[in-house]
Amino acid sequence: MKRTSLIARTGLALAALAVPAVLTACGGSTSATSNADVKTISVLDYYNNEPDKSFIGDALTKCAAKAGVTLDRQTVPGSSLIQKVLQQASSKTLPDVLMLDNPDVQQIAATGALAPLSDFNVSTDGFAPGVLQAGTYNGKVYGLAPTVNTIALFYNKDILAKAGIQPPTTWDELKADAAKLTSGGQYGIAFDANATYEGSWQFLPFMWSNGGDEKNIATSQTAEALQLWTDLVKSGSASSGVLNWKQADVKDQFVAGKAAMMVNGPWQLPTLDKVQGLNYGIVKLPVKSASDTEVAPLGGETWTVPQTGNKAKQAKAAEIVGCMNSDELQTSMAKQRNTVPSKTTLAAQFAADNPKLAVFTDLIKTARARTGELGADWPKAATKIYTAIQTALTGKASPSDALQQAQNG
Repeated sequence: MKRTSLIARTGLALAALAVPAVLTACGGSTSATSNADVKTISVLDYYNNEPDKSFIGDALTKCAAKAGVTLDRQTVPGSSLIQKVLQQASSKTLPDVLMLDNPDVQQIAATGALAPLSDFNVSTDGFAPGVLQAGTYNGKVYGLAPTVNTIALFYNKDILAKAGIQPPTTWDELKADAAKLTSGGQYGIAFDANATYEGSWQFLPFMWSNGGDEKNIATSQTAEALQLWTDLVKSGSASSGVLNWKQADVKDQFVAGKAAMMVNGPWQLPTLDKVQGLNYGIVKLPVKSASDTEVAPLGGETWTVPQTGNKAKQAKAAEIVGCMNSDELQTSMAKQRNTVPSKTTLAAQFAADNPKLAVFTDLIKTARARTGELGADWPKAATKIYTAIQTALTGKASPSDALQQAQNG
């Protein structure tokens, strides 16, 4: 999600699946331009807000200088990126370098709009398995993410200490602790259950860690996870506002002291660290049984080389993609953006140097790509998941019935 899932996208992403003929025809004839003649490389990404806009811009500029080109960069809001890509594909004006949220890579690669990075000898060595899985379609890597992220449980140390509570590790502990921490205007926990990919993203650790699967969400394992969320809202331990909150709203509830715990990601650290008197900790999300292992969803954006038809420009674009994924830039961007380097050896050192991110770094070792099982069909499953969440949490159906309805819908 940009933080995949941080983007509240519309059904436009699904439209990519319906226009393969348009995208596969976007390349045009192969240009005879030599690499030395390439002076400018165009880039499209959705880092349109600060500070990420500047952080990413600085990295791109450094890579462009190394490749001996200047940049023509365009940024758009995350919700409009896929629509922009489709428009550019139709008019044969795709950029030379394209950033995609990692769940979108496979559906765009399936249309023929992207070039395999192996065509340009871009190294894929040392990346975490989930990172490669997210950028792979039909056995070929089309995109690489320099840094990645996931979600965990944030808790207010002072509030929990006053209540004599340690951070919960199991679902039973979570329900009991959240109930005890709910009083007056303070809820025990806050999370994002809205009707977008963000809601699905936040639910995945609970579903996956309990053995649920996106190929068929109408199972007892997924129903148990949804029952947990339903119980938290129905009991009043979580506000009914979770049905509409984005992850930024969840953060605001936590900062204001209206939630003792929250489900969120490392991109919130800069804001949390600026709040005077906020003493917080981070742990893995609770699992059903103490013997279970959390399975986290992988977030982060990938860099790709579109099929523009200009082989010389594609080669230069690949140099930039490779540079963006270099050890140096993975480490610097991770530090600047509170994300985690995608290469496992870099991540290990990064965790040692940045203890606040250690939990996320550990989770990413085994984090799953959302497209790992369904590939280009992931958006359909994500929609079914958040539809079921909304149905269950509003009391319109039991969790098991809500999942069955969404699965069959």
